Amino acid sequence: MTPRERVIQAINHTVPDRVPIDFWALDDVYDRLTAEWGLSEKEAVLERIGVDLRYFNGPTFIGEETHRLQTCATQIITDHWGVRRKLNTVTGARRDGTEYTWAYKHLVSSPLVGATTVAEIERHNWPTAGMWDYSGVKTACEAIRDAGYAVVAGADRLDRTAQFKPAMYLRGTEKFFYDLVLEPAIAECILEHISNYYLEYNRRFFEAAEGTIDIFFMGDDMGAQSNTLVSPEMYRKFFKKRFAAYCELAHEFDMKVMYHTCGHVTPLVGDFVEAGLDILQSLQPAAMGEDLAALKREFGRDLSFQGGIDIQEILPTGTPKEVADHVRDRIDILANGGGYILGTAHNILPDTPTENILALIDAYHEYGKY
Repeated sequence: MTPRERVIQAINHTVPDRVPIDFWALDDVYDRLTAEWGLSEKEAVLERIGVDLRYFNGPTFIGEETHRLQTCATQIITDHWGVRRKLNTVTGARRDGTEYTWAYKHLVSSPLVGATTVAEIERHNWPTAGMWDYSGVKTACEAIRDAGYAVVAGADRLDRTAQFKPAMYLRGTEKFFYDLVLEPAIAECILEHISNYYLEYNRRFFEAAEGTIDIFFMGDDMGAQSNTLVSPEMYRKFFKKRFAAYCELAHEFDMKVMYHTCGHVTPLVGDFVEAGLDILQSLQPAAMGEDLAALKREFGRDLSFQGGIDIQEILPTGTPKEVADHVRDRIDILANGGGYILGTAHNILPDTPTENILALIDAYHEYGKY
């Protein structure tokens, strides 16, 4: 069975030879694994692990330089939304005392934070789907499929198809929450511009792929650690119809839809399913781990799951045995009858000891056979 066949069977709720494997990690983790195994590149690590999916980030940006400007002196990056970020470095020590360093793009300023009217929102320099070159999409996706892997189409994680996150980046988190309650016309205007951009961008993306994509991958965080970020009623008022439009477009091109959301989103899962979602990703254990068995029982015929392996406590601080037991528990809960892809709830971070990463991979193969 090829990796792609394995994934397709699983997300169609039939049982493959083993549970498909996905792998998300930051560069530090890949660097340690290449050194551990004497390999030369990330792809070789994925092959060694037995990862069944490959991600394609999409077309090439060709927009105006003003939309993606990096100033070397300040390391300020302005994206095509007009959101400004600065590289920020984090350092620390793992459980074994070894040091780690990693960097991320920290929000500096939101271009719409000072707007007070819908007219000001409308005058923003909104990005367009014409800022991208789609000519290489089919060739890239065909190469993944020809190698035998399931093709997942997403984008850079800061520009993955979404609603809530780009709205918060553009408007500022506090201001956008304020809009949802007290200035709904402004919130609607922002969300409409965001969704119109993504719908046109994705249509061009999917057309260029000519049927070579298996899974369309979206990402938006609708949950906090102990509850949803918006009420179910507010989700249905502002977000559900656009989420459904994203799913409908992907289904027009015969793709399954996978959606990443951190946090406790159990109260929204039924809405996700009604809107057309096929695969729910993250299943953040510290936020909704107690709900996974119930979600599998209630939605497992219609919804597949990916993730559920804890990166907050188990991987960075647990023992290798605790990691293996955790993997076995996820498989016992979610893999029955297919409908599950093994993976961590988010990227494995540099604070995770190498021995735990190796225990994770070994457990995938030891317990993942049907």
